[in-house]
Amino acid sequence: MKRPEPRARAMGALATMLLALAAAPTPAAPAPAAPAPAANAAGIDTAALLASFEHKTTVHVLDNGWTFIIVERPVAPVFSFATMVDVGGTREVPGITGLAHMFEHMAFKGTPVVGTTDFTAEKMALDELEAAYQAYDRARRAPHQDAERVAALHEEFLSRQNEAGAFVVSNAFPELVERAGGVGLNAFTNNDQTGYFYSLPANKIELFAYLESERFLHPVFREFYKERAVVQEERRLRTDSNPIGRLIEQMVATAFVAHPYKQPVVGFMSDLQAFSATDAKAFFRKYYVPANMVTALVGQLDTEQLIPLLERYFGRIPARPEPPPLRTIEPPQIVEKQLVMVDAAQPVYLEGYHIGSSSDPDQAVYDAIDDILSGGRTSRLYRSLVVDKKIAVQVGSFSGFPGSKHPSLWIAFAFPAKDIPNQTVQTAIREQIARLSSEDVSDEELDRFKTRAKTNLLRGLQDNQGLGFQLATAQQLYGDWRELFRRVDAYEAVTKADIRRVAAKTFIASNRTVAMIVHETPGADAPKGQPAAGGR
Repeated sequence: MKRPEPRARAMGALATMLLALAAAPTPAAPAPAAPAPAANAAGIDTAALLASFEHKTTVHVLDNGWTFIIVERPVAPVFSFATMVDVGGTREVPGITGLAHMFEHMAFKGTPVVGTTDFTAEKMALDELEAAYQAYDRARRAPHQDAERVAALHEEFLSRQNEAGAFVVSNAFPELVERAGGVGLNAFTNNDQTGYFYSLPANKIELFAYLESERFLHPVFREFYKERAVVQEERRLRTDSNPIGRLIEQMVATAFVAHPYKQPVVGFMSDLQAFSATDAKAFFRKYYVPANMVTALVGQLDTEQLIPLLERYFGRIPARPEPPPLRTIEPPQIVEKQLVMVDAAQPVYLEGYHIGSSSDPDQAVYDAIDDILSGGRTSRLYRSLVVDKKIAVQVGSFSGFPGSKHPSLWIAFAFPAKDIPNQTVQTAIREQIARLSSEDVSDEELDRFKTRAKTNLLRGLQDNQGLGFQLATAQQLYGDWRELFRRVDAYEAVTKADIRRVAAKTFIASNRTVAMIVHETPGADAPKGQPAAGGR
């Protein structure tokens, strides 16, 4: 197979990263009750659609606070689930950045029953390993290090790690799921939440209840330090060795001065080399509490039979206090910021503007702006920059970056065409943004957005796994899964005047953060990957 040219590989990397960030649409804010239900432009009768789901959906909250959403959909003898934990990178503090993502890895390491040859002996070995690490960590951080003692303690730590590893049955948890017919086993961590999901045959529902309750009732932090090294390599691959990753990390840190969104989800390398299994256990106990978790199950399910199973297995998990909400609120940005990174990589241009959270009443308006600017080949940015002016090879925009639970950023980006400077695409992007506040969008553009948004909603309801994600997220964000359907009303309510109003208040210089890569061959004055002189 022909190897792609470096330019194509660079553009592909940015496209993958940016479009992945934008892939999950930001949930619309809860919509005000409509005076009278009616069929909308896409042919969706919102009230009827919601009523049909209410008929087959049950919400059950255990005494410990864990919320379950059960949707009976007997189309095929399978079911999918999505468990959303209300914890992500925003819950970390300096010194433990990356720990939410780290625990996600730990959740696949098994339990006292799954993943070990002898848990009694393994637990003793793990306790001795952690004691050895703590001694080594204290010694290497001492103000006046004893190099010989540090080296000796490090060797002791490695020896204890090998001893504990002798009891491990690698990949036991995922292999057990796969042997039972499970597919799609995976998880993710972002700034706002951590999610776990897979699908199983319908007759394996009790296995689901046992495995998923057990790994949160009795997590075992086996191979913690080996897995920590894996996460370090993830950071090297996705950020340190990736020009786009470095740029995005710097852009977020520049745009946010107070809110934890400024921290990378993967964590800073110094933290990844320092936090411990003891830190991870404390993080788990604080945030993995039943009242902080929502699970949606969709498929061939019998609610009357399922609820006793949920009570039996998940009800074993003791209730603990819910974590307090975040206190820090990002203050309004009062000055335009610009970050210029000189690098041998392909140029790219991004600009971001602070916006509200997914609960903001104007979120549906930002979705409309995204669609009008970058929703396909008929969108304004694509037509202007790619087709007409031929100054970019790809453009896009999206909201909810780097998260959506809290006030975040709206982003526009472009890959300049060959020999086109970033300033040229900057001017073209801002021309299109300015039009949003100075003139009405067309009826055709607004109708196209509404039709496409509603069609996308319907498409997302067809897949059990996708529906599970959306239901659990809506329940966690808004306290009611029905907001997933009510967003259609929010889309329908968007007007031309709304777009002009929101554009005028958002797209102003003092609310803007710009980041770009300026191509320069190695050997130039500015060090590779560092901001150029004059960047601010």
